Amino acid sequence: MATNPDLTTTPDALVAGDDWSDLRQYLELPEIDMDGLLDYRIGRLREQMRIAGVDVHVMVNPTSLRYAVDYSNYALYQSRIPTTYLLVSTDGPTVLYGGYAEGRLIDRTEPADHIAFFDAGDNLVDNARRFADCIVRYLNEIGSDNRRISLEYVNPSVTQACLQRGLEVIDGVAVSEKARLIKSDDEIKCIRWAIAVAQLGMAKMKQALRPGVTELQLWGLLNYTNLANHGEWHDGRMLASGPRINPWYQEASQRVIESGDLVGFDTDMVGPKGYFCDVSRTFHCGPAKPTQQQKEIYQMAYAEVQHNMALVRPGISFLEFQEQSFPIPEECQENAYTCILHGVGMCDEYPKIDPLHRGPNPYDGVFEPGMVLTIESYMGPKGERDGVKLEEQVLVTEDGHEVLSSYPFEEELLG
Repeated sequence: MATNPDLTTTPDALVAGDDWSDLRQYLELPEIDMDGLLDYRIGRLREQMRIAGVDVHVMVNPTSLRYAVDYSNYALYQSRIPTTYLLVSTDGPTVLYGGYAEGRLIDRTEPADHIAFFDAGDNLVDNARRFADCIVRYLNEIGSDNRRISLEYVNPSVTQACLQRGLEVIDGVAVSEKARLIKSDDEIKCIRWAIAVAQLGMAKMKQALRPGVTELQLWGLLNYTNLANHGEWHDGRMLASGPRINPWYQEASQRVIESGDLVGFDTDMVGPKGYFCDVSRTFHCGPAKPTQQQKEIYQMAYAEVQHNMALVRPGISFLEFQEQSFPIPEECQENAYTCILHGVGMCDEYPKIDPLHRGPNPYDGVFEPGMVLTIESYMGPKGERDGVKLEEQVLVTEDGHEVLSSYPFEEELLG
């Protein structure tokens, strides 16, 4: 690693001598009505169940379990091996199967039938039939003769068993996603805090950035800051530098960052209380000065974010937004980001709007107050070394929008 007179800002020193990572030293923790937050979320779920015409919603997605009853044990494990599932009804007890926690909204816990191959092996079909029997018993318990249920992603054998028991199965993901669409005031407070945590980590990344630092050392500071503030995980390790920044979607490596490199990253951070910060920035590593091309690419990305952010307001449709969006230069279209906007709350959420040059968006909808969105840009001219990733997180308000993220952009690249 290159030497530097001030070794107190190396990634190793920042962790070993940590007197900075607890955000509560600098900002007052917001006062959050957790009972009100939980009641709002379960109310939103039940509202969407009624709209979908179901009396029982079966949840296995760890984000859904967190949203419904604030259950967060082994979330990443649960995402690939669903050992826990939750039955929520429109008017009846909420039952957690295979869980290891208690909560105000969990009326009781029961043992689970193993519905993952890891646990059930070749007995999966028999277990799925018992699972379906359990749902039928639950419907009888709550006095419902409605055999239409919503079911989140599970093994096909589970869906087949439900159908064999005379249940009509609809896509539960749509119920969960639509419930999470409109955030309460307390949810917005949680999101603001998650963003503040991420921005503290981003500031330390910027402080530690110098020739000789590796991509993973920088990324580790963001990850560490999140954990130090009781956050959860990152959906990816999206940080790339120098020749690895174009095209995008190359995760952090042990590449040593050099003077003159652009260093781009996307937080993709499940933070405290399970709320998401999705903000991107691209730094420039000195002491070399930015090239003219680096400035031009950065300014294109910045212009796209600012243009599209200005379009956000209640009442505008997804297709109208796409049609009025920033025209991505032809040389950047092939490597352009997968979307120009998407929803965010406890993770990347509905809706998602594609760049216009890739054709009409696959679905339409309307922006509503209480939605939280991220405005995306990646500019990476095909065949060039440099690229720039930028992203802002915004709240749709009654009369427009509010920018929730506030980390500064690079003045030397905008100048």
